[in-house]
Amino acid sequence: MSRVGGEQAVETVRAAMLTVAATHRPDTTVAQARRALSNPKVHMLLLTDAGRLLGTVVEADLVAASPDEPVLPLARLAGRTVAADAPLADVHAAMVSQGLRRLAVVDARGRLLGLLCLKRHLGGFCSDDGVAERRRARERELGTPQEAVAGWR
Repeated sequence: MSRVGGEQAVETVRAAMLTVAATHRPDTTVAQARRALSNPKVHMLLLTDAGRLLGTVVEADLVAASPDEPVLPLARLAGRTVAADAPLADVHAAMVSQGLRRLAVVDARGRLLGLLCLKRHLGGFCSDDGVAERRRARERELGTPQEAVAGWR
């Protein structure tokens, strides 16, 4: 927290969210979603159209789904989104207690602003710089460029 005009300013989700992450088209199939979620760093898919978040998908959503069916009808927003101005400490506590590692950050009109990404140790959040560094390290290790990501600033 920082002080603003003698008062404590509450840190918000906006301060901790990733501003760059992979998004997926609304016509993504279950097979494509499963492939994307097979990456151990990917916990949630963000289905967007023209910057608007249409739904999120996690592995549990795909359990009984057929590979060729579209994933969008299986996606959901409820319980998987947060406002950028929400108090970060409250959101962190809720994520830990509910066992959530990812929340999509949206504005009042449903526009995707970012992704709140709780680290494995649950003590903090991933940063754009940290994600970029892990991607560069992986590229050096494999000798090939990794999947590009889309930003939504």
